[in-house]
Order: sequence, then structure tokens, then C-alpha cells
Amino acid sequence: MDFKLDETQEELRALASDVLAKEAGHERLESHEKSGRPYDERLWKALREAGLTAVCAAEHAGGAGLGPVELAVVLREAGARAAPGPLAATLVSTLAVSRYGSREHQRRVAGTAVSTVAIREPGRALTDPPATVAEPVAGGSGPVAADLVAGGSGAVAGEAGAGGSGPGAGGWLLSGRKSGVAHAEGDVLVTADQGLFLVHAPPAAPEFASTGEPTATITLDRTPAERVAGPQAIEGVRQLATAAAVAQASGVLAGALRLTTEYIRTRKQFGRALAEFQAVTMQIADVYIAGRALDVAMWSGAWRLAEGLPAEEDLAIAAFHTSEAVKALYTCQHLHGGLGLDVTYPLHRYFAHAKHLAHRLGSGDVQLDLIGGLA
Repeated sequence: MDFKLDETQEELRALASDVLAKEAGHERLESHEKSGRPYDERLWKALREAGLTAVCAAEHAGGAGLGPVELAVVLREAGARAAPGPLAATLVSTLAVSRYGSREHQRRVAGTAVSTVAIREPGRALTDPPATVAEPVAGGSGPVAADLVAGGSGAVAGEAGAGGSGPGAGGWLLSGRKSGVAHAEGDVLVTADQGLFLVHAPPAAPEFASTGEPTATITLDRTPAERVAGPQAIEGVRQLATAAAVAQASGVLAGALRLTTEYIRTRKQFGRALAEFQAVTMQIADVYIAGRALDVAMWSGAWRLAEGLPAEEDLAIAAFHTSEAVKALYTCQHLHGGLGLDVTYPLHRYFAHAKHLAHRLGSGDVQLDLIGGLA
């Protein structure tokens, strides 16, 4: 199987690489970390102006109309810089709405503003059916329905989604809890028992991932929502979110490998470069192999998603190798010696991102169980 990028994808990769090189260097990221802001607005603006936040949005909504492979191309470059921010959340939500939503939904969630997805639930595996309950508002009458039509109280105005909106056109009410919601502001695409829904992010106490990025546990208490699609789309959105996470992880490991390779090439001990010692070359080779294994599974999963083929097994294998990437990051830290533990040195960002992504996907044992069940 040939995973070489085509001309469009290569141009997209080069664009993402150039923008991130200019806007996500070590000094800029360090300055952002000290600022306490949820994300670097200047970086987000640069990505938006380059069209990178809208690559997966529908063309009629101003996007490029691209798919899972292009999503992976962009997010791998972001991972290679360990760049924080709402890019992944926005790309996943725009691609999901582009695939499953109505034209009105697609115009609303078009990558020009931050949007996100809410899939995980406390105490439940990522692959479990959602426990969040969706209740239809019958007939489109009454104060709640009127508020929905007006777009108030966090409601999403617009036409019914691909899954319909239940009895009448009044909308839906969601009840449940979603955890680990990244950059929970603006539009949130929520999975529930009756399908996919759009809500406006409700107020939530701030939480923070290991990367320092804001996450939230959001409580939906009969929260007004609009259905984007029926239950048949839930698994598709989960797979898109998994593809995004493993693409970032692939970039994170590639960036850490590049940094570590440069270090052992120039750092001398006993008058010789570290790279000249056999034990060191064996360890860096293990990191390279871990990266290649993750790459193959990640690209295979993204390609199968783009082609409409079953992708769950490939994505589970990529998620397993994401947990293995954390072990490879330990090796990178070891090869740096004491410098590998210095939080002012860029390696700490790669380690934090790898830990965060592995946590989002679940442990390696969880992925092995899933792979075994699919075999």
C-alpha cells in the first residue's frame, strides 16, 4: 500500500509546516505557556488566515471540502511542533458536520471560529454507547421550542440535520455529562443516545490537560440542542476523533525523535558524540521503529476512513502504538540525560502531549482488548 501524499496533500503539508515554523517556535510556545491564556490567538489567527482551520469544512461554507487524510496531514505537522490550541477539536467537529450535517449546520461549523466535540463520558470507555439522553421537544411549541427557534439559551438555530429533529421542528433537550471536552467554547458537537447534536458550550469549571490546555467536564441538564444526525453517525465521529489523536501522536513522536537525534549527534561524552556509542544507536533505533509502526497504522486508518472502508481495527492499532509512543518518549528523555527533565527544554512539551493523547485514547491494554475483539 502506497501512503505517499498526492500533490494537494503535499502542498497542504508544506503550508502547515511553514505556518507552524513561523508561529509555533520554542520561544513563542514558552511565552504562551507563561501567559495563562487558553490558546495563542496569534497562532490561531495565522492558521485561520492560511485556511488550515477550514480544510475539512464544506466548500459551500468557505472550506476546502477535504477529508480524513488531509486532517491527518495538518495535525501531524501540529504534533511535530507540539503546538497547543483548538486546531484538532475544530478540524474534527468541522469534518463531522461536513459529513453528517445539513448545509445550515455546515455553514455554522465552518472552521472560522473555535468548535469542538464532546464524546467521552465519566466512568465509560470511549467505545461505549453514549449515556447522554436526548429528549425531543414535540410539535415545536411552548417556551423551550420558541427559545430554540430564536437561537437563545445556547440553542443552535437552523434547519434540521441529516438525522431529523424528532417530532415537529422544535429541537431537543440533552441530559448527561461529557468529560475531557477540549476548548469548550462556542459550538460543541455532542454524542447522545439519539445521535449527534449541536449545543452552545454551557458554563463549566476550568480543568487542564497535561499539556496545560483547557478542558472541561460539561453538564447537560435539559440543555437545548439541535440534532445533526441520527445514531448511525456516532461511531463515525468517534473514529474521526481517534484519527485526529493518532495523527497528532505521530507528529509528536516524529518531533521528539528529530530533537533527540540532533542532540545525540552533537553532544559529546569522553571525546565522542553520543551517536557513536552502540547502546545509544540501539535505543534511538527503537524510537524510530515505534514511530514507523505508528505512522503505518495511522495513515492506513485515515485512508480507510477517507475511502469509506472499515477503519476501526487500523485505528485501534494506531491507538495502541500511541501508548507505545509514551514509552519511546521515556527513551528520548533518557538519552538527553538530566536535560530531558528540564521543563524549559522543548522535549517536555512532546512528552506532555504524548501522555495527554494516550490518556484520551485509553491504555494500550484497552486497545489490545479492542483489537482482539475485532480479530
